[in-house]
Amino acid sequence: MENVKMESNIFRKRTQLRIIFAIIIVILYSVSSFVLDFEGEAVFLSIPEGVLWLLKNFIPTQNSVKYLPIILKTAFQTILLAISATSISAFFALIMAIIGSETTGFNKVMKIFVKITASFFRNMPIVAWSLILLFSFKQNEFTGFLALFFVTFGYLTRTFTETIDETAGYIAEALKSTGASYFQIVFQGVIPTVAPQLVSWLLYYIENGVREATLIGILTGTGIGFIFNLYYKSIRYDAAGLVILTVIVIVTGIELLSNKIRKEMM
Repeated sequence: MENVKMESNIFRKRTQLRIIFAIIIVILYSVSSFVLDFEGEAVFLSIPEGVLWLLKNFIPTQNSVKYLPIILKTAFQTILLAISATSISAFFALIMAIIGSETTGFNKVMKIFVKITASFFRNMPIVAWSLILLFSFKQNEFTGFLALFFVTFGYLTRTFTETIDETAGYIAEALKSTGASYFQIVFQGVIPTVAPQLVSWLLYYIENGVREATLIGILTGTGIGFIFNLYYKSIRYDAAGLVILTVIVIVTGIELLSNKIRKEMM
Protein backbone atom coordinates (compact mmCIF):
# COMPACT_ATOMS: atom_id res chain seq x y z
CA MET A 1 0.00 0.00 0.00
CA GLU A 2 2.84 2.33 0.93
CA ASN A 3 4.60 1.48 -2.32
CA VAL A 4 1.48 2.41 -4.32
CA LYS A 5 1.21 5.69 -2.43
CA MET A 6 4.91 6.42 -2.98
CA GLU A 7 4.64 5.73 -6.73
CA SER A 8 1.57 7.97 -6.89
CA ASN A 9 3.48 10.81 -5.23
CA ILE A 10 6.43 10.39 -7.60
CA PHE A 11 4.08 10.41 -10.60
CA ARG A 12 2.32 13.55 -9.31
CA LYS A 13 5.65 15.36 -8.75
CA ARG A 14 6.87 14.47 -12.24
CA THR A 15 3.62 15.72 -13.73
CA GLN A 16 3.92 18.99 -11.80
CA LEU A 17 7.51 19.44 -12.97
CA ARG A 18 6.48 18.89 -16.58
CA ILE A 19 3.66 21.43 -16.28
CA ILE A 20 6.01 23.98 -14.66
CA PHE A 21 8.60 23.37 -17.40
CA ALA A 22 5.95 23.85 -20.13
CA ILE A 23 4.75 27.08 -18.50
CA ILE A 24 8.35 28.38 -18.33
CA ILE A 25 8.86 27.62 -22.04
CA VAL A 26 5.62 29.44 -22.95
CA ILE A 27 6.62 32.46 -20.84
CA LEU A 28 10.12 32.57 -22.39
CA TYR A 29 8.63 32.35 -25.90
CA SER A 30 6.11 35.10 -25.14
CA VAL A 31 8.72 37.44 -23.63
CA SER A 32 11.17 36.80 -26.50
CA SER A 33 8.47 37.41 -29.12
CA PHE A 34 7.41 40.64 -27.42
CA VAL A 35 10.99 41.95 -27.13
CA LEU A 36 11.86 41.04 -30.74
CA ASP A 37 8.43 42.09 -32.07
CA PHE A 38 8.09 38.60 -33.54
CA GLU A 39 4.61 37.87 -34.93
CA GLY A 40 4.56 34.10 -34.71
CA GLU A 41 1.06 33.64 -36.10
CA ALA A 42 1.81 35.69 -39.22
CA VAL A 43 5.07 33.80 -39.78
CA PHE A 44 3.42 30.39 -39.53
CA LEU A 45 0.61 31.45 -41.87
CA SER A 46 3.17 32.62 -44.46
CA ILE A 47 4.94 29.22 -44.55
CA PRO A 48 2.67 27.63 -47.23
CA GLU A 49 3.11 30.66 -49.50
CA GLY A 50 6.90 30.53 -49.02
CA VAL A 51 7.05 26.80 -49.76
CA LEU A 52 4.98 27.26 -52.93
CA TRP A 53 7.34 30.03 -54.09
CA LEU A 54 10.35 27.78 -53.53
CA LEU A 55 8.79 24.88 -55.41
CA LYS A 56 7.73 27.15 -58.26
CA ASN A 57 11.11 28.86 -58.73
CA PHE A 58 13.78 26.41 -57.57
CA ILE A 59 12.68 23.26 -59.38
CA PRO A 60 15.30 22.54 -62.11
CA THR A 61 13.98 23.04 -65.62
CA GLN A 62 15.10 21.71 -69.00
CA ASN A 63 16.92 24.99 -69.54
CA SER A 64 18.98 24.51 -66.36
CA VAL A 65 20.42 21.19 -67.60
CA LYS A 66 22.94 23.11 -69.72
CA TYR A 67 24.60 24.24 -66.46
CA LEU A 68 25.10 20.66 -65.27
CA PRO A 69 28.72 20.21 -66.54
CA ILE A 70 30.02 23.26 -64.67
CA ILE A 71 27.99 22.30 -61.58
CA LEU A 72 29.48 18.78 -61.56
CA LYS A 73 32.97 20.15 -62.12
CA THR A 74 32.77 22.56 -59.17
CA ALA A 75 31.06 19.88 -57.04
CA PHE A 76 34.02 17.58 -57.68
CA GLN A 77 36.41 20.37 -56.64
CA THR A 78 34.36 20.88 -53.46
CA ILE A 79 34.55 17.17 -52.60
CA LEU A 80 38.32 17.15 -53.09
CA LEU A 81 38.64 20.25 -50.90
CA ALA A 82 36.62 18.61 -48.13
CA ILE A 83 38.59 15.35 -48.31
CA SER A 84 42.00 17.05 -48.31
CA ALA A 85 41.19 19.51 -45.50
CA THR A 86 39.61 16.80 -43.32
CA SER A 87 42.40 14.25 -43.91
CA ILE A 88 45.21 16.69 -43.09
CA SER A 89 43.37 18.03 -40.05
CA ALA A 90 42.87 14.42 -38.87
CA PHE A 91 46.63 13.83 -39.01
CA PHE A 92 47.41 16.83 -36.80
CA ALA A 93 44.41 16.11 -34.56
CA LEU A 94 45.70 12.59 -33.90
CA ILE A 95 49.08 13.97 -32.80
CA MET A 96 47.37 16.46 -30.49
CA ALA A 97 45.05 13.76 -29.12
CA ILE A 98 47.97 11.45 -28.29
CA ILE A 99 49.91 14.11 -26.39
CA GLY A 100 46.78 15.53 -24.74
CA SER A 101 44.74 12.49 -23.68
CA GLU A 102 44.60 11.18 -20.13
CA THR A 103 45.81 7.79 -21.39
CA THR A 104 48.85 8.77 -23.46
CA GLY A 105 49.39 12.45 -22.57
CA PHE A 106 52.81 13.72 -21.55
CA ASN A 107 51.90 15.91 -18.60
CA LYS A 108 49.16 18.12 -17.19
CA VAL A 109 50.39 21.25 -18.98
CA MET A 110 50.21 19.57 -22.39
CA LYS A 111 46.74 18.20 -21.63
CA ILE A 112 45.46 21.66 -20.74
CA PHE A 113 47.16 23.15 -23.81
CA VAL A 114 45.51 20.60 -26.11
CA LYS A 115 42.07 21.19 -24.58
CA ILE A 116 42.34 24.97 -24.91
CA THR A 117 43.65 24.73 -28.49
CA ALA A 118 40.90 22.35 -29.57
CA SER A 119 38.26 24.49 -27.88
CA PHE A 120 39.55 27.65 -29.59
CA PHE A 121 39.43 26.20 -33.11
CA ARG A 122 36.15 24.37 -32.50
CA ASN A 123 34.16 27.18 -30.94
CA MET A 124 34.91 29.76 -33.62
CA PRO A 125 32.04 29.44 -36.19
CA ILE A 126 33.14 28.39 -39.65
CA VAL A 127 31.52 31.52 -41.09
CA ALA A 128 33.69 33.68 -38.83
CA TRP A 129 36.82 31.73 -39.83
CA SER A 130 35.95 32.19 -43.51
CA LEU A 131 35.43 35.94 -43.20
CA ILE A 132 38.60 36.47 -41.12
CA LEU A 133 40.74 34.42 -43.49
CA LEU A 134 39.15 36.14 -46.47
CA PHE A 135 40.89 39.40 -45.56
CA SER A 136 44.28 37.71 -45.25
CA PHE A 137 44.25 35.20 -48.12
CA LYS A 138 41.60 36.72 -50.48
CA GLN A 139 39.08 34.72 -52.49
CA ASN A 140 40.64 31.40 -53.45
CA GLU A 141 40.52 27.68 -52.64
CA PHE A 142 43.25 27.99 -50.01
CA THR A 143 41.06 30.28 -47.90
CA GLY A 144 38.28 27.71 -47.96
CA PHE A 145 40.76 24.95 -47.19
CA LEU A 146 42.10 26.78 -44.12
CA ALA A 147 38.63 27.59 -42.76
CA LEU A 148 37.53 23.97 -43.06
CA PHE A 149 40.87 22.72 -41.72
CA PHE A 150 40.73 24.86 -38.55
CA VAL A 151 37.18 23.93 -37.55
CA THR A 152 37.59 20.24 -38.37
CA PHE A 153 40.91 20.16 -36.51
CA GLY A 154 39.20 21.45 -33.36
CA TYR A 155 36.39 18.91 -33.50
CA LEU A 156 38.62 15.96 -34.41
CA THR A 157 41.13 16.74 -31.65
CA ARG A 158 38.40 16.55 -29.04
CA THR A 159 36.79 13.49 -30.62
CA PHE A 160 40.06 11.58 -30.98
CA THR A 161 41.11 12.46 -27.41
CA GLU A 162 37.84 11.17 -25.96
CA THR A 163 38.01 8.03 -28.13
CA ILE A 164 41.52 7.20 -26.89
CA ASP A 165 40.55 7.75 -23.25
CA GLU A 166 37.33 5.72 -23.48
CA THR A 167 38.60 2.83 -25.60
CA ALA A 168 42.33 2.31 -25.07
CA GLY A 169 42.79 2.95 -21.35
CA TYR A 170 42.92 -0.72 -20.37
CA ILE A 171 45.30 -1.56 -23.24
CA ALA A 172 47.73 1.15 -22.11
CA GLU A 173 47.59 -0.06 -18.50
CA ALA A 174 48.17 -3.68 -19.57
CA LEU A 175 51.20 -2.77 -21.68
CA LYS A 176 52.63 -0.56 -18.92
CA SER A 177 52.49 -3.49 -16.52
CA THR A 178 54.62 -5.55 -18.94
CA GLY A 179 57.30 -2.84 -19.07
CA ALA A 180 56.51 -1.61 -22.61
CA SER A 181 57.98 1.73 -23.64
CA TYR A 182 55.84 4.80 -24.37
CA PHE A 183 56.10 4.42 -28.13
CA GLN A 184 55.28 0.70 -27.93
CA ILE A 185 52.16 1.55 -25.91
CA VAL A 186 51.07 4.20 -28.42
CA PHE A 187 51.92 2.53 -31.75
CA GLN A 188 51.43 -1.14 -30.89
CA GLY A 189 48.58 -0.86 -28.39
CA VAL A 190 46.56 2.36 -28.44
CA ILE A 191 46.43 3.28 -32.13
CA PRO A 192 45.62 -0.25 -33.42
CA THR A 193 42.84 -0.48 -30.80
CA VAL A 194 41.16 2.83 -31.66
CA ALA A 195 41.88 2.80 -35.42
CA PRO A 196 38.35 1.67 -36.49
CA GLN A 197 36.71 4.40 -34.37
CA LEU A 198 39.12 7.05 -35.65
CA VAL A 199 38.46 6.10 -39.27
CA SER A 200 34.72 6.13 -38.55
CA TRP A 201 34.97 9.67 -37.19
CA LEU A 202 37.13 10.71 -40.14
CA LEU A 203 34.48 9.51 -42.62
CA TYR A 204 31.77 11.34 -40.69
CA TYR A 205 33.70 14.61 -40.79
CA ILE A 206 34.37 14.19 -44.53
CA GLU A 207 30.59 14.03 -45.03
CA ASN A 208 30.19 17.08 -42.86
CA GLY A 209 33.07 18.78 -44.68
CA VAL A 210 31.29 18.55 -48.04
CA ARG A 211 28.28 20.35 -46.56
CA GLU A 212 30.45 22.97 -44.85
CA ALA A 213 32.56 23.47 -48.00
CA THR A 214 29.42 24.48 -49.87
CA LEU A 215 28.76 27.27 -47.37
CA ILE A 216 32.43 28.27 -47.35
CA GLY A 217 32.35 28.50 -51.14
CA ILE A 218 29.58 31.10 -50.97
CA LEU A 219 31.74 33.24 -48.67
CA THR A 220 35.12 32.69 -50.34
CA GLY A 221 33.91 32.64 -53.94
CA THR A 222 35.04 29.09 -54.69
CA GLY A 223 33.59 25.68 -55.48
CA ILE A 224 29.95 24.81 -55.83
CA GLY A 225 28.99 27.44 -53.25
CA PHE A 226 30.24 30.16 -55.61
CA ILE A 227 28.22 28.69 -58.49
CA PHE A 228 25.08 28.63 -56.34
CA ASN A 229 25.62 32.23 -55.26
CA LEU A 230 26.22 33.30 -58.87
CA TYR A 231 23.03 31.70 -60.19
CA TYR A 232 20.99 32.95 -57.22
CA LYS A 233 22.11 36.57 -57.56
CA SER A 234 21.55 36.51 -61.33
CA ILE A 235 17.97 35.26 -60.72
CA ARG A 236 18.60 31.92 -62.44
CA TYR A 237 16.67 30.13 -59.71
CA ASP A 238 16.18 26.92 -61.70
CA ALA A 239 19.97 26.56 -62.06
CA ALA A 240 20.41 27.34 -58.35
CA GLY A 241 17.84 24.62 -57.63
CA LEU A 242 19.90 22.20 -59.74
CA VAL A 243 22.95 23.08 -57.61
CA ILE A 244 20.99 22.29 -54.44
CA LEU A 245 19.77 19.00 -55.91
CA THR A 246 23.33 18.07 -56.89
CA VAL A 247 24.64 18.80 -53.39
CA ILE A 248 21.86 16.70 -51.83
CA VAL A 249 22.61 13.75 -54.13
CA ILE A 250 26.36 13.96 -53.50
CA VAL A 251 26.06 14.28 -49.71
CA THR A 252 23.53 11.43 -49.57
CA GLY A 253 25.81 9.24 -51.70
CA ILE A 254 28.84 9.96 -49.51
CA GLU A 255 26.79 9.32 -46.37
CA LEU A 256 25.56 5.94 -47.63
CA LEU A 257 29.08 4.96 -48.70
CA SER A 258 30.68 6.00 -45.41
CA ASN A 259 27.95 4.24 -43.42
CA LYS A 260 28.68 1.03 -45.31
CA ILE A 261 32.43 1.39 -44.73
CA ARG A 262 31.88 2.10 -41.03
CA LYS A 263 29.69 -0.99 -40.64
CA GLU A 264 32.35 -3.12 -42.30
CA MET A 265 35.06 -1.75 -40.01
CA MET A 266 33.24 -1.76 -36.67
